[in-house]
Amino acid sequence: MHIPFCKQACHYCNFHFTTSLRQKGALVDALVQEAALRTSYLEAAPVHTVYFGGGTPSLLEAGELEAILDALRRHYPVDAGAELTLEANPDDITAERLQHWKDLGINRLSIGVQSFFEEELRWMNRAHTAGHARGCIELSLAAGFSNLTIDLIYGSPLLSDARWKENVDIATGYGINHLSCYALTVEEKTPLHQQIGRHQQVDVDNDQQARQFLLLMEWLAAAGYEHYEVSNWAKPGFRSRHNSAYWKGVPYLGLGPSAHSFNGRERSWNIANNAVYIRALTEGRLPDEKEALTREQRLNEYLMIALRTREGIDLNRAAALATEKEQQEIRRQLQVFLREGLVQETPSGYALTDAGMLRADGLAADLFV
Repeated sequence: MHIPFCKQACHYCNFHFTTSLRQKGALVDALVQEAALRTSYLEAAPVHTVYFGGGTPSLLEAGELEAILDALRRHYPVDAGAELTLEANPDDITAERLQHWKDLGINRLSIGVQSFFEEELRWMNRAHTAGHARGCIELSLAAGFSNLTIDLIYGSPLLSDARWKENVDIATGYGINHLSCYALTVEEKTPLHQQIGRHQQVDVDNDQQARQFLLLMEWLAAAGYEHYEVSNWAKPGFRSRHNSAYWKGVPYLGLGPSAHSFNGRERSWNIANNAVYIRALTEGRLPDEKEALTREQRLNEYLMIALRTREGIDLNRAAALATEKEQQEIRRQLQVFLREGLVQETPSGYALTDAGMLRADGLAADLFV
Protein backbone atom coordinates (compact mmCIF):
# COMPACT_ATOMS: atom_id res chain seq x y z
CA MET A 1 0.00 0.00 0.00
CA HIS A 2 1.83 3.12 -1.20
CA ILE A 3 0.85 6.35 0.57
CA PRO A 4 2.70 9.06 -1.40
CA PHE A 5 2.68 11.99 1.05
CA CYS A 6 5.53 13.51 3.05
CA LYS A 7 5.96 16.64 5.18
CA GLN A 8 9.23 17.47 3.42
CA ALA A 9 11.66 15.92 0.97
CA CYS A 10 14.65 14.00 2.34
CA HIS A 11 17.71 14.92 0.29
CA TYR A 12 18.55 11.29 -0.59
CA CYS A 13 15.04 10.00 -1.45
CA ASN A 14 13.97 9.06 -4.99
CA PHE A 15 10.63 7.40 -4.13
CA HIS A 16 7.39 8.73 -5.60
CA PHE A 17 5.94 11.27 -3.14
CA THR A 18 4.53 14.78 -2.81
CA THR A 19 4.76 17.30 0.01
CA SER A 20 1.29 18.65 -0.82
CA LEU A 21 -1.53 17.04 1.18
CA ARG A 22 -4.24 18.66 -0.94
CA GLN A 23 -5.27 15.40 -2.66
CA LYS A 24 -5.00 13.18 0.43
CA GLY A 25 -8.73 12.57 0.87
CA ALA A 26 -9.27 11.94 -2.85
CA LEU A 27 -6.35 9.53 -2.95
CA VAL A 28 -7.72 7.53 -0.02
CA ASP A 29 -11.04 7.26 -1.88
CA ALA A 30 -9.14 6.06 -4.98
CA LEU A 31 -7.27 3.44 -2.93
CA VAL A 32 -10.59 2.11 -1.64
CA GLN A 33 -11.87 1.96 -5.22
CA GLU A 34 -8.72 0.19 -6.45
CA ALA A 35 -9.10 -2.42 -3.70
CA ALA A 36 -12.64 -3.11 -4.95
CA LEU A 37 -11.55 -3.40 -8.59
CA ARG A 38 -8.64 -5.80 -8.02
CA THR A 39 -10.28 -8.51 -5.94
CA SER A 40 -9.43 -11.27 -8.44
CA TYR A 41 -5.69 -10.54 -8.57
CA LEU A 42 -4.67 -12.83 -5.71
CA GLU A 43 -7.24 -15.47 -6.71
CA ALA A 44 -8.86 -15.50 -3.25
CA ALA A 45 -5.61 -16.53 -1.52
CA PRO A 46 -5.57 -15.65 2.20
CA VAL A 47 -3.90 -12.31 3.00
CA HIS A 48 -1.36 -12.85 5.76
CA THR A 49 0.30 -9.41 5.71
CA VAL A 50 -0.70 -5.82 4.99
CA TYR A 51 1.98 -3.14 4.71
CA PHE A 52 1.36 0.62 4.66
CA GLY A 53 4.49 2.11 3.05
CA GLY A 54 5.32 5.42 1.49
CA GLY A 55 5.87 8.25 1.55
CA THR A 56 4.66 8.66 5.08
CA PRO A 57 1.55 6.61 5.95
CA SER A 58 1.57 8.03 9.48
CA LEU A 59 0.30 11.30 7.95
CA LEU A 60 -3.08 9.63 7.38
CA GLU A 61 -5.83 10.36 9.88
CA ALA A 62 -7.26 7.43 11.84
CA GLY A 63 -10.48 7.63 9.80
CA GLU A 64 -8.55 7.44 6.53
CA LEU A 65 -6.60 4.38 7.66
CA GLU A 66 -9.83 2.81 8.88
CA ALA A 67 -11.51 3.34 5.49
CA ILE A 68 -8.66 1.56 3.70
CA LEU A 69 -8.51 -1.33 6.17
CA ASP A 70 -12.30 -1.75 6.05
CA ALA A 71 -12.11 -2.00 2.25
CA LEU A 72 -9.36 -4.62 2.46
CA ARG A 73 -11.26 -6.70 4.99
CA ARG A 74 -14.46 -6.37 2.96
CA HIS A 75 -12.95 -7.46 -0.36
CA TYR A 76 -10.13 -9.84 0.64
CA PRO A 77 -9.78 -12.80 3.04
CA VAL A 78 -7.49 -11.01 5.51
CA ASP A 79 -6.30 -13.54 8.07
CA ALA A 80 -7.29 -12.79 11.67
CA GLY A 81 -3.63 -13.09 12.71
CA ALA A 82 -2.25 -11.06 9.81
CA GLU A 83 0.83 -8.90 10.30
CA LEU A 84 -0.34 -5.28 9.77
CA THR A 85 2.64 -2.91 9.44
CA LEU A 86 2.52 0.88 9.37
CA GLU A 87 5.56 2.93 8.38
CA ALA A 88 5.76 5.99 10.63
CA ASN A 89 7.99 9.00 10.98
CA PRO A 90 9.16 9.77 14.53
CA ASP A 91 7.57 13.23 14.61
CA ASP A 92 4.13 11.79 13.79
CA ILE A 93 4.08 9.40 16.74
CA THR A 94 2.00 10.43 19.74
CA ALA A 95 0.32 8.41 22.50
CA GLU A 96 -3.08 9.22 20.96
CA ARG A 97 -2.10 8.07 17.47
CA LEU A 98 -0.52 4.90 18.82
CA GLN A 99 -3.79 4.01 20.52
CA HIS A 100 -5.74 4.73 17.32
CA TRP A 101 -3.42 2.45 15.34
CA LYS A 102 -3.75 -0.35 17.88
CA ASP A 103 -7.55 0.00 17.80
CA LEU A 104 -7.44 -0.42 14.00
CA GLY A 105 -5.45 -3.66 14.31
CA ILE A 106 -2.02 -2.29 13.38
CA ASN A 107 0.37 -4.64 15.19
CA ARG A 108 3.78 -3.70 13.76
CA LEU A 109 5.44 -0.31 13.36
CA SER A 110 8.33 0.49 11.04
CA ILE A 111 9.86 3.79 12.17
CA GLY A 112 12.14 5.85 9.93
CA VAL A 113 14.63 6.91 12.60
CA GLN A 114 17.71 6.94 10.26
CA SER A 115 19.95 8.46 12.96
CA PHE A 116 19.87 9.49 16.62
CA PHE A 117 22.10 12.52 15.95
CA GLU A 118 20.78 16.02 15.22
CA GLU A 119 23.56 16.97 12.82
CA GLU A 120 22.94 13.96 10.59
CA LEU A 121 19.17 14.40 10.59
CA ARG A 122 19.54 18.03 9.48
CA TRP A 123 22.01 16.97 6.76
CA MET A 124 19.46 14.43 5.44
CA ASN A 125 16.68 17.06 5.69
CA ARG A 126 14.59 14.81 7.93
CA ALA A 127 11.51 16.36 9.55
CA HIS A 128 12.23 14.92 13.01
CA THR A 129 14.80 15.72 15.68
CA ALA A 130 17.11 13.52 17.75
CA GLY A 131 14.64 13.96 20.60
CA HIS A 132 11.83 12.63 18.41
CA ALA A 133 14.03 9.66 17.42
CA ARG A 134 14.36 8.51 21.01
CA GLY A 135 10.96 9.65 22.25
CA CYS A 136 8.97 7.83 19.57
CA ILE A 137 10.58 4.51 20.49
CA GLU A 138 9.82 5.01 24.18
CA LEU A 139 6.21 5.93 23.41
CA SER A 140 5.75 2.95 21.05
CA LEU A 141 7.16 0.46 23.53
CA ALA A 142 5.05 1.93 26.35
CA ALA A 143 1.96 1.57 24.13
CA GLY A 144 2.64 -2.17 23.75
CA PHE A 145 4.17 -2.27 20.25
CA SER A 146 6.71 -5.03 20.89
CA ASN A 147 6.85 -5.85 17.17
CA LEU A 148 8.84 -2.77 16.32
CA THR A 149 11.45 -2.10 13.64
CA ILE A 150 13.50 1.00 12.91
CA ASP A 151 15.52 2.11 9.89
CA LEU A 152 19.10 3.31 10.24
CA ILE A 153 21.38 4.74 7.54
CA TYR A 154 25.15 4.29 7.45
CA GLY A 155 27.89 5.53 5.16
CA SER A 156 27.04 9.24 5.14
CA PRO A 157 29.97 11.71 5.09
CA LEU A 158 29.13 12.84 8.65
CA LEU A 159 29.04 9.35 10.16
CA SER A 160 32.26 8.25 11.84
CA ASP A 161 32.64 4.61 12.88
CA ALA A 162 32.34 5.68 16.52
CA ARG A 163 29.08 7.52 15.90
CA TRP A 164 27.77 4.58 13.88
CA LYS A 165 28.47 2.36 16.90
CA GLU A 166 26.54 4.79 19.09
CA ASN A 167 23.53 4.66 16.73
CA VAL A 168 23.53 0.86 16.81
CA ASP A 169 24.04 0.73 20.59
CA ILE A 170 21.12 3.09 21.19
CA ALA A 171 18.84 0.93 19.03
CA THR A 172 19.86 -2.35 20.63
CA GLY A 173 19.74 -0.73 24.07
CA TYR A 174 16.01 -0.18 23.60
CA GLY A 175 15.60 -3.90 22.92
CA ILE A 176 14.14 -3.28 19.47
CA ASN A 177 13.43 -6.63 17.84
CA HIS A 178 14.09 -5.74 14.20
CA LEU A 179 16.52 -3.39 12.43
CA SER A 180 16.70 -2.41 8.76
CA CYS A 181 20.04 -0.78 7.96
CA TYR A 182 20.83 0.77 4.59
CA ALA A 183 23.92 2.27 3.01
CA LEU A 184 23.33 5.85 1.91
CA THR A 185 22.77 5.71 -1.85
CA VAL A 186 23.11 8.71 -4.13
CA GLU A 187 20.19 8.40 -6.55
CA GLU A 188 19.95 10.46 -9.74
CA LYS A 189 17.70 13.53 -9.70
CA THR A 190 17.65 13.75 -5.91
CA PRO A 191 18.77 16.96 -4.14
CA LEU A 192 21.78 15.06 -2.77
CA HIS A 193 22.86 14.00 -6.27
CA GLN A 194 22.55 17.58 -7.49
CA GLN A 195 24.46 18.97 -4.49
CA ILE A 196 27.33 16.53 -5.04
CA GLY A 197 27.38 17.42 -8.73
CA ARG A 198 27.73 21.11 -7.78
CA HIS A 199 30.46 20.21 -5.23
CA GLN A 200 28.25 21.48 -2.39
CA GLN A 201 28.35 18.10 -0.66
CA VAL A 202 30.99 15.40 -0.31
CA ASP A 203 30.28 12.19 -2.24
CA VAL A 204 29.87 8.91 -0.35
CA ASP A 205 33.00 6.88 0.43
CA ASN A 206 32.53 3.27 -0.71
CA ASP A 207 35.32 2.02 1.55
CA GLN A 208 33.69 3.69 4.56
CA GLN A 209 30.34 2.12 3.69
CA ALA A 210 31.85 -1.35 3.32
CA ARG A 211 33.69 -1.02 6.62
CA GLN A 212 30.57 0.16 8.47
CA PHE A 213 28.53 -2.70 7.01
CA LEU A 214 31.09 -5.27 8.18
CA LEU A 215 31.18 -3.65 11.63
CA LEU A 216 27.38 -3.71 11.75
CA MET A 217 27.27 -7.44 11.06
CA GLU A 218 29.77 -8.03 13.86
CA TRP A 219 27.96 -5.84 16.41
CA LEU A 220 24.46 -7.17 15.74
CA ALA A 221 25.59 -10.80 15.77
CA ALA A 222 27.10 -10.19 19.21
CA ALA A 223 23.81 -8.59 20.32
CA GLY A 224 21.81 -11.70 19.35
CA TYR A 225 20.30 -10.57 16.06
CA GLU A 226 19.86 -12.88 13.07
CA HIS A 227 21.11 -11.41 9.80
CA TYR A 228 18.36 -12.90 7.63
CA GLU A 229 18.57 -10.61 4.58
CA VAL A 230 21.31 -8.28 3.37
CA SER A 231 19.77 -5.17 4.98
CA ASN A 232 17.67 -6.77 7.73
CA TRP A 233 18.37 -8.14 11.21
CA ALA A 234 15.86 -9.63 13.67
CA LYS A 235 15.68 -11.20 17.09
CA PRO A 236 14.37 -14.80 16.88
CA GLY A 237 10.70 -14.81 15.90
CA PHE A 238 10.65 -11.19 14.71
CA ARG A 239 11.50 -11.41 11.01
CA SER A 240 9.29 -9.20 8.84
CA ARG A 241 6.67 -11.59 7.51
CA HIS A 242 5.71 -9.14 4.77
CA ASN A 243 9.18 -8.56 3.33
CA SER A 244 10.08 -12.22 3.76
CA ALA A 245 7.20 -13.06 1.43
CA TYR A 246 8.77 -10.83 -1.27
CA TRP A 247 12.08 -12.65 -0.93
CA LYS A 248 10.36 -16.02 -1.21
CA GLY A 249 8.58 -15.01 -4.44
CA VAL A 250 5.08 -15.12 -2.92
CA PRO A 251 2.45 -13.25 -5.04
CA TYR A 252 1.47 -9.83 -3.71
CA LEU A 253 -0.89 -6.98 -4.58
CA GLY A 254 0.28 -3.37 -4.44
CA LEU A 255 -2.27 -0.56 -4.18
CA GLY A 256 -1.64 3.16 -4.68
CA PRO A 257 0.31 5.31 -7.17
CA SER A 258 3.62 3.70 -8.25
CA ALA A 259 2.80 0.47 -6.33
CA HIS A 260 3.98 -2.81 -7.87
CA SER A 261 2.21 -6.20 -7.94
CA PHE A 262 3.28 -9.75 -8.78
CA ASN A 263 1.08 -12.83 -9.28
CA GLY A 264 3.74 -15.40 -10.19
CA ARG A 265 3.35 -14.93 -13.95
CA GLU A 266 3.38 -11.19 -14.57
CA ARG A 267 4.43 -7.98 -12.90
CA SER A 268 2.30 -4.84 -12.94
CA TRP A 269 2.80 -1.31 -11.70
CA ASN A 270 0.57 1.71 -11.19
CA ILE A 271 1.29 5.09 -12.70
CA ALA A 272 3.50 7.33 -10.53
CA ASN A 273 1.23 10.35 -10.82
CA ASN A 274 -1.31 11.09 -8.09
CA ALA A 275 -3.72 13.15 -10.19
CA VAL A 276 -3.81 10.63 -13.05
CA TYR A 277 -4.16 7.74 -10.56
CA ILE A 278 -7.12 9.42 -8.85
CA ARG A 279 -8.81 10.37 -12.14
CA ALA A 280 -8.53 6.86 -13.57
CA LEU A 281 -10.06 5.21 -10.53
CA THR A 282 -12.80 7.83 -10.30
CA GLU A 283 -13.70 6.72 -13.84
CA GLY A 284 -13.53 3.04 -12.85
CA ARG A 285 -10.25 2.32 -14.67
CA LEU A 286 -7.06 0.73 -13.33
CA PRO A 287 -4.04 3.01 -13.97
CA ASP A 288 -1.54 0.19 -14.40
CA GLU A 289 0.84 -1.36 -16.90
CA LYS A 290 1.72 -5.06 -17.12
CA GLU A 291 4.67 -7.19 -18.17
CA ALA A 292 4.46 -10.96 -18.68
CA LEU A 293 7.64 -12.46 -17.25
CA THR A 294 9.69 -14.85 -19.36
CA ARG A 295 11.16 -18.02 -17.90
CA GLU A 296 14.60 -16.40 -17.90
CA GLN A 297 13.29 -13.32 -16.05
CA ARG A 298 11.64 -15.48 -13.38
CA LEU A 299 14.86 -17.46 -12.96
CA ASN A 300 17.01 -14.33 -12.66
CA GLU A 301 14.60 -12.76 -10.18
CA TYR A 302 14.69 -15.91 -8.07
CA LEU A 303 18.49 -15.96 -8.09
CA MET A 304 18.64 -12.27 -7.13
CA ILE A 305 16.19 -12.33 -4.22
CA ALA A 306 17.18 -15.74 -2.87
CA LEU A 307 20.86 -14.85 -2.80
CA ARG A 308 20.10 -11.84 -0.58
CA THR A 309 18.63 -14.07 2.15
CA ARG A 310 20.39 -16.11 4.81
CA GLU A 311 18.80 -19.32 3.41
CA GLY A 312 20.29 -18.59 0.00
CA ILE A 313 19.65 -20.33 -3.32
CA ASP A 314 17.79 -23.64 -3.36
CA LEU A 315 19.23 -25.46 -6.37
CA ASN A 316 16.06 -27.52 -6.80
CA ARG A 317 13.97 -24.35 -7.12
CA ALA A 318 16.44 -22.88 -9.58
CA ALA A 319 16.43 -26.14 -11.58
CA ALA A 320 12.65 -25.92 -12.00
CA LEU A 321 13.18 -22.71 -14.00
CA ALA A 322 16.52 -23.42 -15.71
CA THR A 323 17.61 -25.48 -18.68
CA GLU A 324 20.25 -28.16 -18.12
CA LYS A 325 22.91 -25.92 -19.64
CA GLU A 326 21.87 -23.00 -17.42
CA GLN A 327 21.97 -25.21 -14.33
CA GLN A 328 25.52 -26.23 -15.16
CA GLU A 329 26.60 -22.62 -15.62
CA ILE A 330 24.94 -21.54 -12.33
CA ARG A 331 26.67 -24.36 -10.45
CA ARG A 332 30.00 -23.50 -12.08
CA GLN A 333 29.73 -19.85 -11.04
CA LEU A 334 28.69 -20.78 -7.49
CA GLN A 335 31.79 -22.98 -7.24
CA VAL A 336 33.88 -19.92 -8.17
CA PHE A 337 32.18 -17.95 -5.37
CA LEU A 338 32.77 -20.86 -2.98
CA ARG A 339 36.51 -20.88 -3.68
CA GLU A 340 36.63 -17.12 -3.14
CA GLY A 341 34.89 -17.44 0.25
CA LEU A 342 31.81 -15.50 -0.91
CA VAL A 343 29.28 -18.32 -0.49
CA GLN A 344 28.98 -21.41 1.69
CA GLU A 345 27.19 -24.67 1.07
CA THR A 346 23.76 -25.30 2.64
CA PRO A 347 21.66 -28.49 2.69
CA SER A 348 19.78 -27.28 -0.41
CA GLY A 349 22.29 -25.08 -2.20
CA TYR A 350 24.44 -22.03 -1.43
CA ALA A 351 24.16 -18.95 0.78
CA LEU A 352 26.29 -15.84 1.09
CA THR A 353 29.03 -15.53 3.69
CA ASP A 354 29.51 -12.20 5.47
CA ALA A 355 32.08 -11.25 2.79
CA GLY A 356 29.54 -12.21 0.13
CA MET A 357 26.82 -10.09 1.73
CA LEU A 358 28.98 -7.07 0.96
CA ARG A 359 28.76 -7.88 -2.78
CA ALA A 360 25.28 -9.41 -3.01
CA ASP A 361 23.96 -7.46 -6.02
CA GLY A 362 27.11 -7.92 -8.08
CA LEU A 363 27.26 -11.65 -7.35
CA ALA A 364 23.61 -12.04 -8.34
CA ALA A 365 24.33 -10.28 -11.64
CA ASP A 366 27.16 -12.75 -12.30
CA LEU A 367 24.65 -15.60 -11.94
CA PHE A 368 22.05 -14.18 -14.33
CA VAL A 369 21.26 -16.19 -17.45
